Amino acid sequence: MARPRDPELEQRLLVTAWALLTEHGYDALTLTQVAAQANAHRTDVYRRWSSKVRLVADVLDEFLPPVPDCDTGSLHGDLSAFVEDLAMAWDQPWNDGLIGFLADLRRDDEAERTFRSLVARRSQPLVDAIARAVRRGEIGEVPELALVGNLLEGPLMHRRMFGGQPLSPQELEVVTWSVHSLLTGTAVTP
Repeated sequence: MARPRDPELEQRLLVTAWALLTEHGYDALTLTQVAAQANAHRTDVYRRWSSKVRLVADVLDEFLPPVPDCDTGSLHGDLSAFVEDLAMAWDQPWNDGLIGFLADLRRDDEAERTFRSLVARRSQPLVDAIARAVRRGEIGEVPELALVGNLLEGPLMHRRMFGGQPLSPQELEVVTWSVHSLLTGTAVTP
């Protein structure tokens, strides 16, 4: 008969992994290091997560704060609030190792499902903003939501992963207005 899992130990391991991830990044994180820092055995970690990518997917699922759903009363305001929150998330140092995490993620279906679920939850405020814009008559049809999310987050991700820098507030406005213009069919300059 297998021993039941200790939820307190599991939470301690997750908290430790989050601390190590945010302090040192994905590339430096090891399961052995998590066990040592959490005053646990290596087998405690490996029994729960067979790989670093699975652990980090669960850690991100547990600790990344949700994107707030700000109803500002306008599509532009909602897009701007969403982009600002994404910008804060992309400005975190642990994102520097995200390329390694994403590469590892492609080789692990379970970790990828966990991560995709997280992405869907974090995208819900955008889905809600688009639905509100349709109800208010700001846009006539529901666009391909994944593409809208990619258009908003892509520049932030690219700048962080390849340039190591965040976008400036002015650049964030250009991104927001560009997507707003695409959705509404209006030419608006920031």
